Amino acid sequence: MLKIAVDFDGTIVEDRYPSIGKPQLFAFETLKALQQQQHQLILWTVREGKALQEAVDFCKKHGVEFYAVNKNFPEEELEPEQSRKLNVDYFIDDRNIGGFLGWSRVWELLGNNPVEYTLPKKSFWEKLKDLMR
Repeated sequence: MLKIAVDFDGTIVEDRYPSIGKPQLFAFETLKALQQQQHQLILWTVREGKALQEAVDFCKKHGVEFYAVNKNFPEEELEPEQSRKLNVDYFIDDRNIGGFLGWSRVWELLGNNPVEYTLPKKSFWEKLKDLMR
């Protein structure tokens, strides 16, 4: 069993913060499959208050309930001066070096079964070239 922290905006959904974007391709399917394999998923987001609750509700509506939200375990209580850093095996986040890998790649790396689909990936240089156009 792995403990996996998952970002919301730009990872589970398209980044439209403070609104909620459309679900990323294969996001909820992959998250549900990881949960079926007994992995613990933690929602790890900068959202707080109402915006956080909206994200939690959105995921629940799409069939994903997290083990914990912005903490290591559901009962964890942090003092304001304590770090929210999580003790997890992996972070799934759009802020990775090189950007988000895509959900098919996440499944290839973390799922116990290989996937039969892959998304086209652009290299760093291809992304940079696109930005400069």
